[in-house]
Amino acid sequence: MAVSTATQFSSSLHKSYSPSKATPSPKSIFPFPITPRKTKSSSVTLVAASSKNPISDVIKQNQHRNPAAIDDDKPREECGVVGIYGDPEAARLCYLALHALQHRGQEGAGIVAVDNNVLQSVTGVGLVSDVFNESKLRQLPGELAIGHVRYSTAGASMLKNVQPFVAGYRFGSVGVAHNGNLVNYKALRAMLEDNGSIFNTSSDTEVVLHLIAISKVRPFFLRIVEACEKLEGAYSMVFLTEDKLVAVRDPFGFRPLVMGRRSNGAVVFASETCALDLIEATYEREVYPGEVLVVDREGVQSLCLMPHPEPKACIFEHIYFALPNSVVFGRSVYESRRAFGEILAMEAPVDCDVVIAVPDSGVVAAIGYAAKAGVPFQQGLIRSHYVGRTFIEPSQKIRDFGVKLKLSTVRAVLEGKRVVVVDDSIVRGTTSSKIVRLIKEAGAKEVHMRIACPPIIGSCYYGVDTPSPEELISNRMSVEEIREFIGSDSLAFLPLDSLHRLLGSDSPNYCYACFSGNYPVEPKGKVNLLGDFVDDGLNGSIESINGGGVQEETRSQKQQGKKDPEQRLDSVSL
Repeated sequence: MAVSTATQFSSSLHKSYSPSKATPSPKSIFPFPITPRKTKSSSVTLVAASSKNPISDVIKQNQHRNPAAIDDDKPREECGVVGIYGDPEAARLCYLALHALQHRGQEGAGIVAVDNNVLQSVTGVGLVSDVFNESKLRQLPGELAIGHVRYSTAGASMLKNVQPFVAGYRFGSVGVAHNGNLVNYKALRAMLEDNGSIFNTSSDTEVVLHLIAISKVRPFFLRIVEACEKLEGAYSMVFLTEDKLVAVRDPFGFRPLVMGRRSNGAVVFASETCALDLIEATYEREVYPGEVLVVDREGVQSLCLMPHPEPKACIFEHIYFALPNSVVFGRSVYESRRAFGEILAMEAPVDCDVVIAVPDSGVVAAIGYAAKAGVPFQQGLIRSHYVGRTFIEPSQKIRDFGVKLKLSTVRAVLEGKRVVVVDDSIVRGTTSSKIVRLIKEAGAKEVHMRIACPPIIGSCYYGVDTPSPEELISNRMSVEEIREFIGSDSLAFLPLDSLHRLLGSDSPNYCYACFSGNYPVEPKGKVNLLGDFVDDGLNGSIESINGGGVQEETRSQKQQGKKDPEQRLDSVSL
């Protein structure tokens, strides 16, 4: 029954969004020819976490995460990018698009615009609304602009890492905004420094600018192609020069990047379609894996970056990162999450009186669960959106203080009820345990946790800030052990095979490394896990960056084998 229903879900999603066109096979990267267009000027244990991450024992543990907010117990999308060509208010439209992408990064924002062949840049730390005001936007005239929001590391020099980056070289200037992570960053940086390059930041994006600068090929976009041929990992990037906007996506297509067009002919690139909606741009298509799109006065030109393997789009975009109103990788995020919840209701049923969600990312899956189970969906947890990352705790210690600041229970919904709680994921488990305790303190008779994704056992090296594998509770405990740890009456995850069936023929085109530990691009040497360290690397050598990373296994490490899966994670106080 579960198999046939998952297949049915898959068929319904295909009818609506035709993902086969959005994710073409390697034999036909572009489903239709691209012709230049002129632009106008202007305890039910149902899933056992039996497979553990094979490289978990060689990854350094992150010790610098802020325990103040419940979002620290979730993976974080690192960046959002936008690019606009051919609109007289390009920078202002970038500003609005970055607002729509704010969920992809809240600690830094920037815009670069071109006016009279000069690249002007405004960047800052904080939300988009903190960084930009009317006077700042007046400094950014022109018809061509790119923008960036990021979740960045802590540290005094954090501003230096806020993108877009701008650099001058012998043929002019170039700006770049990057979403992703380069797994061969350290090797490339060492090579460039050996040849005399001087770095101003600890960001892997700066490597791309240096590679472009040392390239000998012409014209400019071929320099980008030559630079990208040396990159390994995930990158969705937008570049701008004095007269061109260029969009690039890595051959695996890990991170999303879409193209749209405004009614005046202006071309827009963005990480998600929600950004297009806000600035009234019509979605046209994805930037395909391995594609370079060049926009200038001649229109839009496309070329294949390099021969590319099977696409490996990040499945977590549909589970957690993207907004529900976006279409990502050709699929509606809302429909995906609703289907996740429906599958959970069928494969992990439980007698209950009410279904609630952990807001905000668990809401759509909870709606799907409730509809399929025939049980009311109600708002049993209220989220406060006005709590900063730091706050003053009273001298009389309040238990679960951090969670209580963010989430409040509705006793009228929960008291005396058997409650199903739907969340998008469990990472460390510390927040889940506090949420279960809050709900029981509100009078719930039973609490049943349902997680709308498979157990997470591996860190991401492709542009998502995740804890080290040693911190991932599913990498250390079975489902039953996790249930005991968080204190729920039952616990079930979305089975990975059901996820595959839901995606249907597109299933091979997604990356599941965080669930399986099988990486499409293997990390080699040390790979920084973004956001893992306090020092941004500007005050010492590259070796001094001791944040999360993966080291190649030594012989002694291989002989040691895996750590005891019975070992419990220490609770992190919130």
